[in-house]
Amino acid sequence: MAPEREVRREAGREGGRERMPVGATATTRPRARLDQPRPRRPRILPEWDPEAFGKLSERVARFIGTGRFLVWMTIAIVAWVLWNVSAPAGLRFDSYPFIFLTLMLSLQASYAAPLILLAQNRQDDRDRVNLEQDRKQNERSIADTEYLTREIAALRIGLGEVATRDWIRSELQDMVKDLQDGQPDGHRVFPAERSGARDVDDR
Repeated sequence: MAPEREVRREAGREGGRERMPVGATATTRPRARLDQPRPRRPRILPEWDPEAFGKLSERVARFIGTGRFLVWMTIAIVAWVLWNVSAPAGLRFDSYPFIFLTLMLSLQASYAAPLILLAQNRQDDRDRVNLEQDRKQNERSIADTEYLTREIAALRIGLGEVATRDWIRSELQDMVKDLQDGQPDGHRVFPAERSGARDVDDR
């Protein structure tokens, strides 16, 4: 009896065990469930708002491109050079050849160039969006213009087929002329035009 129970237990374990795909091993990672969101990975680098950083870069780029920045930068460099040339030796912090000043200007240029490029890229993106909107607006305007042109052409065609007053007058004159030409001499078509005669012919 005991061996039969052991065989049943083993069969139950094998029956309850999940089937592994062909070629899979025990170390294969389980499949991720698609109906659940993936867990958030820890980020090593700090996070920042791209929109706020872009706006800051545009403000810096606008300030760098103004005359005020050039004036203040010129004043700072002149003051720096004058202080390190004319001040006492113990108070000079950047003696000739002004290595620290060169380093500061290099750092400023290295940061200013990417900020200006980032601001330019944002401006290019805005220009691209504006151009796309202008293109769609032009397409709508062209479609509206074509529709109005077709409507005006249809109205002109319809008016061309309408009987005008001058055309009706000319047709009536032609008919009266044809009727008068078909009557004998001295006999008029309309009795009202006869002098003192009764409209006997119309009875």
